Amino acid sequence: MSPKPLFFKGNQADPTPAEAEERWRDYQFEYCLVTLGTDARVLGVLSSDNCPFAIDQGAAIGRPLAELIHPHDQPVLLRMISESARRPDVPFHAQVRFGTRDLHHWVLVIFGARASGSSDRVEVQLVPTRTPSDVLDDLVERESRWNHALVGSDLGVWDHNFRTGSYYYSDVWKSLRGIPVEEEVNPNFDDWIRNIHPDDQARVIEAVAGQNAGDERYQVFEYRERHREGHFIWIECRGSVVEWDQDGTPLRVVGTDTDITKRKEDEARLEKLSQRLEMALDVSQIGVFEADLETGPADWDDNVLKIFGLEGTEHLKPFSVWESMILPEDRARAVDVADTGAEDKKPFRNEYRIRRPDGSVRYIRARAAPFRTSSGVNRMIGANWDVTEDVLLRQELAAAKDLAEARNKELEEVHARIRHNALHDYLTGLPNRRYLEEILERETALGAKDRRPLSVLHIDLNRFKQINDTLGHEAGDVVLKEATTVLRGLVRGNDFVARIGGDEFAFVSRSLNTPRRLAALADQIIRELSKPVPYHGHAIRIGASIGIAIAEGEKIDGKQLLLNADIALYRAKSRGRNRHEFFSPETQDAIIRTKRLSDEILHALENREFIPFYQPQFFADDLRLAGMETLVRWKHPERGIITPDQFLSVATDLDVVSTIDAFVLEQALSDLNRWERDGLAIDRISVNVSARRLDDPQLIRKLKSLKIRPGTVSFELLESIFLDDHDKGTADTLAALRSLGIQIEIDDFGTGHASIISLMKINPHILKIDRELVRSLPDSTEQRRLVASIVEIGKSLDIKVLAEGVETREHIRILKDVGCDILQGYGLARPMPADAIPNFIREKRWMG
Repeated sequence: MSPKPLFFKGNQADPTPAEAEERWRDYQFEYCLVTLGTDARVLGVLSSDNCPFAIDQGAAIGRPLAELIHPHDQPVLLRMISESARRPDVPFHAQVRFGTRDLHHWVLVIFGARASGSSDRVEVQLVPTRTPSDVLDDLVERESRWNHALVGSDLGVWDHNFRTGSYYYSDVWKSLRGIPVEEEVNPNFDDWIRNIHPDDQARVIEAVAGQNAGDERYQVFEYRERHREGHFIWIECRGSVVEWDQDGTPLRVVGTDTDITKRKEDEARLEKLSQRLEMALDVSQIGVFEADLETGPADWDDNVLKIFGLEGTEHLKPFSVWESMILPEDRARAVDVADTGAEDKKPFRNEYRIRRPDGSVRYIRARAAPFRTSSGVNRMIGANWDVTEDVLLRQELAAAKDLAEARNKELEEVHARIRHNALHDYLTGLPNRRYLEEILERETALGAKDRRPLSVLHIDLNRFKQINDTLGHEAGDVVLKEATTVLRGLVRGNDFVARIGGDEFAFVSRSLNTPRRLAALADQIIRELSKPVPYHGHAIRIGASIGIAIAEGEKIDGKQLLLNADIALYRAKSRGRNRHEFFSPETQDAIIRTKRLSDEILHALENREFIPFYQPQFFADDLRLAGMETLVRWKHPERGIITPDQFLSVATDLDVVSTIDAFVLEQALSDLNRWERDGLAIDRISVNVSARRLDDPQLIRKLKSLKIRPGTVSFELLESIFLDDHDKGTADTLAALRSLGIQIEIDDFGTGHASIISLMKINPHILKIDRELVRSLPDSTEQRRLVASIVEIGKSLDIKVLAEGVETREHIRILKDVGCDILQGYGLARPMPADAIPNFIREKRWMG
């Protein structure tokens, strides 16, 4: 019988258990190193001097290490030996009893990496450790601390044990998804995957499979999961395999889920803001730089590199690069301005010239501001513009003026003045229609030779007549001059601009020969002309509508081209103004149809074909009848009843909307009197009134002649009429309407720009919430909050609130709950002719 391989130092005989335990405590944290062969037999033993036990090499070498372990723990050791052989680069450890059944102590067995220079050996450490009961107490305490930390960190813990079939989900995991903590979670994968956003399902299936297989690429992934309340939340899943079987098959996966919805929303907003900023910089061609004032280098963006002719080079530039590119005569001044700004720590402007690598000279305008970062570093941020074209244009004009003065002969001056006056507009100095015709004739002849395309933009200023009528012709002249400045600033090469009418201009171009470039020019003109023009404390806003026509070939007809642009202009104005349209045969056909419709509208006015329809309105609390909205309809002799969306835009262009408004009001008053005679209690009717009619100086006089009984009529006015800068004339008209007992309602509230201050100034009787805000109330918490806010605003200002677009009983319930006063919509009553109103009211059909 071989000797026992294990004995305790200091005593050749086996100690008693009490003696062994005492010695074990004295020698903690020491170890014994065992080298094993590929067959797990002992090849060598090395013990530290203070190790509480020793292994007799003569008795141990050649024996399997498992024979030195308590029989109950031998399966654990054998699994570790197998895993170490299969995965030699991964360390393994386990707590086992070292020794016999009667005399043993707990040790931590650690399988390390392969022995140096030998792939057929494994080094094993035996480290004394405490008893499992002590370890268990420690684990319980650590688990308690870990659980508290997880709850505080909003991490949802999950544990999938495939060997036992148990699945654990923490309370935080449930709360993230809106699941009550007491509810048991269904671990079925197919049921769970149905809650994943459709766009994420395939990717999540792949990621979960990879995570369960121990693939490190899928330890972290993100996806969207449906919350119990119906919305989707973003989840960041982190998980990994923590247990394998002896064949390396994963047995257990543990991980955490985190709600990252807020982070995703912030990332999306940041991305959108970044895209907007980049687009703005690209459109404006502004270059941005940021410099480190302490170390010197500056970070130039792509636009700065383009301005300085350094495209494709490094973005980080030392100060010397910028300084060296400035022309010598500008360098000292430009550098001094920059240095002074940096020292004073104040924003500053700078202008200078540079010479690009290709030799060209460019004029640069810059603005910059020093600042200090949160870490205390002094930096500067700035923007550059290439203003060469503007500078050269000024220089060319100055040179032309000098040349003209040098040749200032009286006869030539008189002749030039006569011809100029004959071919130019006296107010703006632009070429006139006669000059334009000469240019078109000349360009037509040139086009016949080289077959170059010829383009004409016919430009019409919006609201020009209204500005003349309200602010006077002097204001109109200011607008025309401003428009001239804008158009002249857009002329390039052989382009030509003329004023051809009171508020009409023509832009002729040979250089812009594609629809895309012409559309870009038209959009730029509209954008520039839409900017406010200051005039004696007023901010005049005009805008423009533009018709575009292109012709090419050897048979260009300049006059026809101008006519085509005029047809396209008409199309642009009919489609809403502040836009451009290209001429096409279809456009010409549409103009013909519009002309036919215009004739029919004028004929309809003569034959009183416009009639009122009425849509009842009801109190929200008990659905009693609150009033009627009057809606215009066209009773066409051939097409039947036509709604305003099919004729109102053309009527607006004909300037007959106010006439239609007046006719509808007269008929509505007549119907109201008839209903009262028939015993129907209708307290109020509301009538839509256009902005044009509101500006009618004869409006109040005409209304007085109708002898409207106070409180029975309301005027519905679009919210867009009541911008914060509405003029005094509008305010005076509203005051006069109130003096006649006519109430004011603001229609389509929530879609325009009226502020609380505007509402306080106007003090309407009713706010009408736009139907688009009401439509999605049953499905949108956000919309409900918005509508509730409008109701609260109305109540705080003592203004009643009416909701349009009430389609369902759910709409009625929600609007009643948020405190809305009056309801209107197809869910209660559709618009109907006057003859249908009595039966509708008597039968109370809306209550069915």
